[in-house]
Amino acid sequence: MRIRLAFIGCRLNISEIESLSRQFKQLGHYIVGAGESADLCIFNSCAVTHIAARTSRQNIRRLKRTNPYAKIVVTGCYAELSPQEVAALEVDLVLGNDKKEQLIEHLIEHNLLFDDDTISRHDDSLPSSNTRTRAFVKVQDGCDNRCTFCIVTMLRGVGRSRPIPDIVSEIQSLVGMGYKEVVLTGVHLGSFGNIRQGLKNLVMAILKDTDLPRLRLSSLEPWDLTPDFFELWQNPRLGCHLHLPLQSGCEATLKRMARRTTQAEYSNLLEIARQAIPHVSITTDLIVGFPGETDAEFEESYAFVDKMAFSDTHIFRFSPREGTVAYKMKGHVPHHIVKKRSEVLHELSAKHAKNFRKSLIGQTSYVLWEQHEETPNGKVWSGLSDNYVRVYVFSDLNLRNHITNIRLTHLLPDALGGILNGHETTLS
Repeated sequence: MRIRLAFIGCRLNISEIESLSRQFKQLGHYIVGAGESADLCIFNSCAVTHIAARTSRQNIRRLKRTNPYAKIVVTGCYAELSPQEVAALEVDLVLGNDKKEQLIEHLIEHNLLFDDDTISRHDDSLPSSNTRTRAFVKVQDGCDNRCTFCIVTMLRGVGRSRPIPDIVSEIQSLVGMGYKEVVLTGVHLGSFGNIRQGLKNLVMAILKDTDLPRLRLSSLEPWDLTPDFFELWQNPRLGCHLHLPLQSGCEATLKRMARRTTQAEYSNLLEIARQAIPHVSITTDLIVGFPGETDAEFEESYAFVDKMAFSDTHIFRFSPREGTVAYKMKGHVPHHIVKKRSEVLHELSAKHAKNFRKSLIGQTSYVLWEQHEETPNGKVWSGLSDNYVRVYVFSDLNLRNHITNIRLTHLLPDALGGILNGHETTLS
């Protein structure tokens, strides 16, 4: 069968879709891209905010419109949160998160997946959408935290982890397929194994038992990390990037959010990380307009975020989700104030992101090259450095899916340019 896989949302959703893609291919099916004829469409939805739920609905309708003869299956967080709403869109099957791991079995049970002997499984003319240079591997799911704004805990269930040997085996397989980078993902990645050193043990096992060139970690809650965790970065195969969600820089707001950190604890953690990992990129998440956020609280948060000097900041406007503690909180901030505060934080984020990129000029970095564009001056390749910065370089070589070192020479809009084999970018 020709199968279209689509998703929105977090890296966990990406990893689940990529895993499904590999499973379908092993069964002899074909993964097709947008605009290509499909027999079956599977959509991995998101509902972390009202906007995400609305976007999920829009994507489902688009899949139905562009694939009028295909069966439509919806899974993921929106399917878990509002299965009746999804069913009302007249899809063929709705599967919550608890059934996602057995999705293929459910497809077979409902007669939505079958072998098509009229298509040769070795027909190389049929396209494949697998053009990624990195793989996202889900090692953990669910969360036992109780942040008052978060609905994901309800939708993903309690924390649970995969066995380390299974993860190592999967990564060995990915290396054999040619992947150069793996990103470990989870809802609450830092809780892996449900023991204090669980994630550290996993990383050490991967670095020891695989030949993976680069390993990267996705979001980590700051309270899960101890100073000795950063010893892992003595191994250069571990990407120099940490995403440590803050959510607010105000002490009172952090308490209302039930975040298990303080300004002092968070600041101390960043100082230790920056001392242990040269040129580390530290990024974060912020929620603006949380219930009860006064002008004074926002100013306190702004000042702390400014002091932390993140290399990038993901800024979200508070989205009330029914079923969370924050949904019933008083003091919801007017939309126009939230919008203004968001704009101010985006300006601050852009300033620090630029300063971080400037600090890398003159350094040598290792870049995993992803794709190129043809320009009047030649091929311009784009890739991500080991500290997760977009880099561009001119080269006539085929750099795709190769990691090379490059001397970073100058700023570009939201990126850096550099020199490889004597050729320097001249983009502006």
